[in-house]
Amino acid sequence: MRKITIYTDGGSRGNPGPGAVGAVFYNENGQIFKKYSQYLGDDVTNNEAEYTAAILALKKFKQFLGKKVAKVSEIELRSDSELLVKQLNGEYKIVDSKIQSLFITLWNLKLDFKRVKFKLVPRNKNQEADSLVNQALDEKAKEKTLFQ
Repeated sequence: MRKITIYTDGGSRGNPGPGAVGAVFYNENGQIFKKYSQYLGDDVTNNEAEYTAAILALKKFKQFLGKKVAKVSEIELRSDSELLVKQLNGEYKIVDSKIQSLFITLWNLKLDFKRVKFKLVPRNKNQEADSLVNQALDEKAKEKTLFQ
């Protein structure tokens, strides 16, 4: 059995606005073994980005390590998004239809793992994932400046 910790973050500049995600994977020894970031688009809310970060993190885990490893892995997904963590832990209702759809996608994805636990962490404990979000947003902004 593997115990993996994944820090995720999603962000939007403008809310809605340009959005991106970041994820940092840690092994059982607390060592980073994978980092991932992706630009999402120009009309993304912060909450959509937070959910998308968690979804992409679980998808990437399965892609890197395979479904068989996922089935025996315990994931602790850490996020600084109170909304994300509390909705997934059943403490908050989900009223936004876009978030409902993302919730269902994430909920179904977690069934591919032995266990997925969602944990709220302070922003200052999520700096690595946050920096990946900002890198993706900054790179896209540079691209737009160069080609406009």
